[in-house]
Amino acid sequence: MNLHRWTCFPVSAVLMLVLVQIVVQARSASAGCSDRNSFEDATVNATVLDRGSVVHVMSSEDGTYGQNSLKMDVRGMVLTPAPHHGVVDRQGCDPNTRFLVPSRNVHWVALLQRGNCTFREKILKAAAYNATAVLVYNNSTDKTVKMGHEGTGDIVAVMITEAYGKEILAHLERNLTVVVSLSCRNPNKNMNRGSLVFVSISFIVLMIISSAWLIFYFIQKIRYSSSHHRSQRRLGDAAKKAIGKLTTRTVKKGDKETDPDFNHCAVCIEAYQINDVVRILPCK
Repeated sequence: MNLHRWTCFPVSAVLMLVLVQIVVQARSASAGCSDRNSFEDATVNATVLDRGSVVHVMSSEDGTYGQNSLKMDVRGMVLTPAPHHGVVDRQGCDPNTRFLVPSRNVHWVALLQRGNCTFREKILKAAAYNATAVLVYNNSTDKTVKMGHEGTGDIVAVMITEAYGKEILAHLERNLTVVVSLSCRNPNKNMNRGSLVFVSISFIVLMIISSAWLIFYFIQKIRYSSSHHRSQRRLGDAAKKAIGKLTTRTVKKGDKETDPDFNHCAVCIEAYQINDVVRILPCK
């Protein structure tokens, strides 16, 4: 078996598989959120401004995209329904509900309370004033649900908790400006991160193992070459000693080796000549 092939081929193949896993995990972790069905969770970040200066920053990861909502990142100024005859419709269900939008070019987000009418009606009311998105905060529990609002078009709708919605509302009632940003949150984000860490550690371990195998291979190769060289040298020395111990004599006239019918030298394949110095092999 070729130790080099046995060592390098499987390790290289495994490392390639690890690299493929890393790429797949990275792509999974960074997947876009434009698909209507790919994500449900949303992160809602709110920045409170007073005359352009930041006075407070809030964040919540408890947002839930509506069932028929676009899943995308949006940003805009928060607006609530304007008072009508001194009455404010927080739920956006009154036919006279309107929003005082500063300009048609301004991206804004409607903040409405759950209840009194369907989610679809609330969202369509805000969409009529060109809202970029709609935030609906719950009215009875500090949880969120996945709203159903078929037929509302390409608008982002996210439900937030009652506490978070009322916190934003409190700042608006103090005549402060609140800007929110909605972004997709992958519920498997932590798992993907853990998987990437695991794969990375595995990759490093495999690199260490492959390096150790290569070092082992070269050490064994050097040891084998050195041992083979010593063995050849010992064999040569032994052969020289053995040859040196063989009996020698000089062929003289009248010796049987000079007879024409005598066998030729088995080593030289030649006839013996007078005065040749010959060695007597063990086989005579």
